[in-house]
Amino acid sequence: MGNGSSGRSRTVRGRKIRSGRAEKELRRASDAAGDDGSGGDETVPLRSPDEVGPDPFVATDEIATLEGRITNWLDADQPVHLIGPTGCGKTALALHAAAERGRPVVWINGDSAVDTAALVGDHAGGARYSERDEYVSGVRKETEIVRERWVDNPLSVAVREGATLVYNEFSRTDPAAHNVLLSVFEEGVLERPAKRGEDRQIDVHPEFGAILTSNSTEYAGVHEQQDALLDRFVGIHVDYYDEATEREIVAAHVDLPDDRIDRIVAITRDLREKLDATVGTRVAITAAKGVAAFEDDSDRDRLVDVFTDVLVPKVADDGDPRELRSAIESTIE
Repeated sequence: MGNGSSGRSRTVRGRKIRSGRAEKELRRASDAAGDDGSGGDETVPLRSPDEVGPDPFVATDEIATLEGRITNWLDADQPVHLIGPTGCGKTALALHAAAERGRPVVWINGDSAVDTAALVGDHAGGARYSERDEYVSGVRKETEIVRERWVDNPLSVAVREGATLVYNEFSRTDPAAHNVLLSVFEEGVLERPAKRGEDRQIDVHPEFGAILTSNSTEYAGVHEQQDALLDRFVGIHVDYYDEATEREIVAAHVDLPDDRIDRIVAITRDLREKLDATVGTRVAITAAKGVAAFEDDSDRDRLVDVFTDVLVPKVADDGDPRELRSAIESTIE
């Protein structure tokens, strides 16, 4: 920490992002080629647990309690649905809990374009080749054969390999795409509707687990999912963390003196109550990075500029940036 550190103790897993250094806070699943043994090529979006855990990750008592609940439900073979406001840390918590299981991790990001095929797989064209028959002397026969190519998508890979499925923004996907999940969570079988043959179904691996995240229903773009599916989940409400935890999270991401971090978090929490906009922990982290980028980070007007720049995108569509700045000025003494 910089000058002014109060010596607070914290548990941080990972490395701190120093000021002026750009780094992604989450590592998304990337694809690797493989083969499913059934004669078709397959894309396998499997990641090692060491690759997906958020870095850094702060483990306070409040966070550890939530993580323990997630782990206990997964051990009880129950999929876990994390629900809460945007920017409160649901995704980081889900990825950390998934990594702690020690199983491979598969990532899905929900949106309106996700359908059943995007979850389980589909045909991806065919491979065309020829067979030549010259067994009979003087007779040459050539046969063209088209072999269909099937590509398994994240859900199929996860249930077969016993991976932990992290389904981010679950409620942004049309509920019709999730019909395939009913048999997965109820009967332990995944049906791939477009696939033909004996391997149309996949038995769910006993180590398979699922963690889903969704914004609360008041957010735009959120679909109400079918009750039959929701009955098969357990739901854990994740809200903004307490002030001490938010300070630890910001301190783990940005190298600033404790008194600067304390002030930034306090302003963020005041604005959360005052503004008709989502002011999550991510706002505090971004503001702290902005403060760290300026030499005179104690100047009030500079601090107003930083928070205004961070929050303007949240009001640009239907709010007045001048009103936003005025609210920030009245908050920052």
